[in-house]
Amino acid sequence: MGLTIAQKIIKAHLVDGSMIPGEDIGIKIDQTLTQDATGTMAYLEFEAMGVDRVKTERSVAYIDHNTLQTGFENADDHRFIQSIAKKHGIYYSRPGNGICHQVHLERFGIPGKTLIGSDSHTPTGGGIGMLAIGAGGMDVAVAMGGGAYYTPMPKMIRVNLLGKLSPFVSAKDVILEVLRQLSVKGGVGYIVEYAGEGVKTLSVPERATITNMGAELGATTSIFPSDEITRKFLLAQGREQDFTPLYSDEDAVYDKEISVNLSELEPLAAAPHMPDNIKTVSELKGLKVDQVLIGSCTNSSLYDMLKVAAIFDGKTVDPSVSVGIAPGSKQVFNMLAECGALSKLIAAGVRILECACGPCIGMGQSPNSKGISLRTFNRNFEGRSGTKDAGVYLVSPETAAAAALTGYFTDPRELDADIKSITLPDKFMINDNMVDAPASIEDAKDVEILRGPNIKPFPKAEPIGDTIAAKAVLKVGDNITTDHIMPAGAKILPYRSNIPYLSNFCFTACDEQFPENCIKEGKGIIIGGENYGQGSSREHAALVPLYLGIKAVVAKSFARIHVANLINAGILPLTFKNPADYDKISQFDELQFTDIKNNIINDKPVILKNKTTGEAYEVVPQLSGRTKAIILAGGLLNYTRDNSK
Repeated sequence: MGLTIAQKIIKAHLVDGSMIPGEDIGIKIDQTLTQDATGTMAYLEFEAMGVDRVKTERSVAYIDHNTLQTGFENADDHRFIQSIAKKHGIYYSRPGNGICHQVHLERFGIPGKTLIGSDSHTPTGGGIGMLAIGAGGMDVAVAMGGGAYYTPMPKMIRVNLLGKLSPFVSAKDVILEVLRQLSVKGGVGYIVEYAGEGVKTLSVPERATITNMGAELGATTSIFPSDEITRKFLLAQGREQDFTPLYSDEDAVYDKEISVNLSELEPLAAAPHMPDNIKTVSELKGLKVDQVLIGSCTNSSLYDMLKVAAIFDGKTVDPSVSVGIAPGSKQVFNMLAECGALSKLIAAGVRILECACGPCIGMGQSPNSKGISLRTFNRNFEGRSGTKDAGVYLVSPETAAAAALTGYFTDPRELDADIKSITLPDKFMINDNMVDAPASIEDAKDVEILRGPNIKPFPKAEPIGDTIAAKAVLKVGDNITTDHIMPAGAKILPYRSNIPYLSNFCFTACDEQFPENCIKEGKGIIIGGENYGQGSSREHAALVPLYLGIKAVVAKSFARIHVANLINAGILPLTFKNPADYDKISQFDELQFTDIKNNIINDKPVILKNKTTGEAYEVVPQLSGRTKAIILAGGLLNYTRDNSK
């Protein structure tokens, strides 16, 4: 039986376990990336492991999230990351150099290599045939220290791409169609692999747009073949030596298959407040638009920007629409300036934002109250934009540009613009002067780690005891995101390295009294619905509840990265054996697990007793052999220390 592309990469990197779907595997990691919203904590964890120098082939620290400096906090974090990168063998991408996924694709990604990043959209690297996986900061720290990355062996979904995209229909519409077919839960436990004749019609930036939003499917990662198109992209980046051809075997077996006919696609949009709430742009035609933002790690490539510049050429944005554009990297920004496209954007009245995540992570550009905002981003969760009552739609750059000019949802195919002739250059502008190499091993001894007063120690869990008894301090519904648990935005992100301060905002989107209730009770259990913890990879959504005394989360089902983060933090994740039992628990019911440690060790049924109602429910720990040991040790840091002695 043949292998898929992903299975070939996993097989070549397998250091523990068997490639049986659902069973834990450990794979060697070649590259890591962090960004500044998650990086400070990841590097504090790396320091705690006592490893002098990273053991990966390439680790890169990017500054792209917390770039709005309204106080000393973000600048201090940047300084800390820069100094720790220099000391420990990590490359440092300075603020202004661009968004981590865009820059990594351009300058560091290598087909066939493994990459994990402390950002859920790390699968962008699948656009050039990497096995690129989003993970929590603790997992990245372990990988930098030479440890394997552990994950349940995924199943495989094959997406057959047929035909060719029509003008003004783009890669964003492809992934929105996949989301329409599979939903935000449909990729959980799977790797999505793209195949078929349509693949040959897509450039690397288009492929990267598609793999980027595979995160919204809940998939472990997404991947394209590494083919002649990949080679040409790497050649244009001056990196042809990094090319390796990668294809699935003809007799490879997939667990699920779907098809997308590119020729039949029309412009799509994800309506509020979920990326799988898909509508056609023709359905939305005429809806008034207040804001348009073009950029993010999903759609900020040179290819996207050139198309937008061609649409805006000689025109002016509608006076009722606020329009902002953020190029994805310094390379993109420079090339837009050199070819004259930047002048077209400026002349049209567009606001040029810095090369960073910016509005996507809630760092500025919040829309007006009840505003309709069209964004080329990857998430439209309620309140993520910074305006709770805004309606955020996820669209392609072409659709966004059309609305910017007309003031309304407009099918971009109606525009009078020439974008058919736009192609990628044979050679990109290469200038890595904003990437700092680490100090040599000898010089690293003299590098001082610079810490600001906002950087606080991370909370530490204790080994699990025989009994967990606590109130249900919170009960939430389905599709709770990490934005619900630990919000982002300009007011909160500067405190990513200050868990005590962050705790004041934990779950306040769901229950304003949650932090206060946790402090009052001293400990607690959370009850959740389906797909609990979807969205960002931010481990703060586990570390902050840990700080507030959360001992366990019982849900109908979990998102992949978040359940791993809970285990790494030392919080016990469990699912209801009978989902209907969820309805039988109320907030503040007194709950108890007895003999829990013994039951986990010996795979015995785990019973959750509701002392308030007298009922009992069977629940299933979301643990395997290794993750059992991690929970019993009180989290991954304790486990790593215990096993390195």
